[in-house]
Amino acid sequence: MLRHLMRSVMFAQPVQSAVAAASSGARSLSTAATTLPTQQDKLVVYTEEEGYIRQSPFDPVEAVNLTVDKYVWRDFKKFEKDVATICIVSGRQYTYAQLRDSSAAFAVRLQTKFKLGQGDTIAICLPNLPEYPIATLGAIEAGLTVTTVNPIYTAEEICRQLQLSDSKFAVVTSLGYGVMKEACELAQKNLPIAVIRLQPNEKLPTGAIDFFELISPRDVDYSQLQDYDIDPDSVVFLPFSSGTTGMPKAVQLTHNNITINGEQLELPFGFRQSGRQEILPGILPFFHIYGLNVVMLSKISIGAKLITVPQFRPDDLVKALCEYKSTMLNVVPPIALFMINYPKLTPEMVPDLQYVFTGAAPITENDMQRFMKKFPHTKFLQGFGMTETSPLALQVSPNNTRFSSAGAPASNTEAKIVAIGSECHKGLGPNTTGEICIRGPQVMKGYLNNDEANADIFLPNGWMRTGDVGHYDEEGYFYITDRIKELIKVKAFQVPPAELEGILRDHPKILEAAVIPRPDELAGELPRAVVVLREGMQATEEEIYNYVAERVAEYKRLDGGVVFTNEIPKSLTGKILRKQLREAYSS
Repeated sequence: MLRHLMRSVMFAQPVQSAVAAASSGARSLSTAATTLPTQQDKLVVYTEEEGYIRQSPFDPVEAVNLTVDKYVWRDFKKFEKDVATICIVSGRQYTYAQLRDSSAAFAVRLQTKFKLGQGDTIAICLPNLPEYPIATLGAIEAGLTVTTVNPIYTAEEICRQLQLSDSKFAVVTSLGYGVMKEACELAQKNLPIAVIRLQPNEKLPTGAIDFFELISPRDVDYSQLQDYDIDPDSVVFLPFSSGTTGMPKAVQLTHNNITINGEQLELPFGFRQSGRQEILPGILPFFHIYGLNVVMLSKISIGAKLITVPQFRPDDLVKALCEYKSTMLNVVPPIALFMINYPKLTPEMVPDLQYVFTGAAPITENDMQRFMKKFPHTKFLQGFGMTETSPLALQVSPNNTRFSSAGAPASNTEAKIVAIGSECHKGLGPNTTGEICIRGPQVMKGYLNNDEANADIFLPNGWMRTGDVGHYDEEGYFYITDRIKELIKVKAFQVPPAELEGILRDHPKILEAAVIPRPDELAGELPRAVVVLREGMQATEEEIYNYVAERVAEYKRLDGGVVFTNEIPKSLTGKILRKQLREAYSS
């Protein structure tokens, strides 16, 4: 699903109103529109003003109009005795009753002990731990806004996030305390810092606050908790975009953005009504919107058991899938490729694994076919989203057979393709490549204090540009080919790196590959491949060049060369860090 990753105060109200009008009026649009006569599912419509628009094939969902904490806890009494979270490393766990009590205790102490009030921001800088939802939901119940921080950030990176979000409290592990303390000093902020000790007898760092004391239900007067009657259209999360195409930006997501996206995620699958407890490993980082909403919040809201994995290690994944009998798994393409290639993981070991969902970067049809060949009893489904869409925007049904498609618009959502770089924003017809644009109730309120970025990403009538290149077929299903800013410009042609990377990964000797531009005087840029070979394999540059040349047009050939390396650098959400590769290999 995800590509992933974003309006200022002066723009916020008009955009929010436009988005709401778009989502509530999606069906009425079709009454004044002309349905394409060639469309089989009759949901691609045409208007003179908007052009071609793809509407959702899924039934609409109702806005719940609850704050995130009330949404997550609304059914918890049904499964309060079940285990909610358990750490794959330490075995530390919480039942739903314990999770609920601890979250409320944290909320009370944030309000009474630290005098935090409605709209104040708390920074949560943690790996995936069973306490992550306690910190998050407790802060939200206290009326706070949460900014999620990557725990491997440097002090300088955290400093910028603390300043932009105006954070007033922080939660870290004992390992992250020193970096957070330094970040606070750089930001000239004297924040209270609560620490989660990772070992039972570990000493609390000097000046730190014991997180476990803050969440203990002992001696808590829950009647002291002030309910602010918060507007569900107010901001609840400030995640930061990944910054792979520029400086990170603070994405303003509202309670309604998050909760309706939870309903959109749930609708095609009915996990809430399955009658059993779903079990899933929390491998994807909770500081990223994919892990935060798709894996953590939406699954806690249905009573699932969440196995928290603080750091990806092959044996921990196998343990979570096999020993805990996981029923579903959310991954990014590199983890899916790992599962295909890891000999210790066999289909016989995961008989309970019904669904594997992939997002955050495109995956080729061949890779999906390889996955399904190895795990024939598991449904492998792709979707698309970004931080700015909370994150789900496009999804497939459980019985999808369009394996390379990222799906169709989620419930209450519309999508269209517009010409890249054009001032005309009318939707293009089927099988025409352009930029994907999204309109729906899960679209962010806007970037915090960033007029320039907001003006760039939002289009008239509530549409938001995704920055992703793709097209839809005759039946209205979308295919993602690349990021606009990552296209390699060869003379007058545009070459999508993801296309070449998919071809390279099909080579029997290649384990991983990335394609970057190499500057060229005549062509402007030329594609260059950076390749990791499978263990024990050898190949020449000429062999790899010819393999690709036989499968693509002349301008897409690897005329920038082939470089062999031991590792392709990636972000924690699986995206290739092209900037690092360009710095290392483009000259």
